[in-house]
Amino acid sequence: MKKINQINNKLKKISEVDKSDKSVAIEILKQLGGNRFIAMTGARNFVADGNRMMFKLPGTMTKNRINYITITLNVMDTYDIKFFNLRGDKIKVVEEVNGVYNDMLQSVISDRTGLALSL
Repeated sequence: MKKINQINNKLKKISEVDKSDKSVAIEILKQLGGNRFIAMTGARNFVADGNRMMFKLPGTMTKNRINYITITLNVMDTYDIKFFNLRGDKIKVVEEVNGVYNDMLQSVISDRTGLALSL
């Protein structure tokens, strides 16, 4: 019985870590517009990694063939955004924007990709 309690406690700790890992990514997605952002851009394959969120875009619809974006929350409570062009095994950083405030997220991504993020 003691081992079962220990295992349950470890599982609770792991699930708490998983929730906190996703909380930053969930907040970023809310600030981008949530489901409307997904519908307007065709974004898919979202990945949450600590203080970072990554996702793919259909590259044929964007400026500079940007098809992958990472958004990282930095220690100054602003965002660092990297725009990539991934083709096969080639990874090209198209642009990097640092120090983006949450109210500027949509406009920065819209300007760099050429996609309308809302109606």
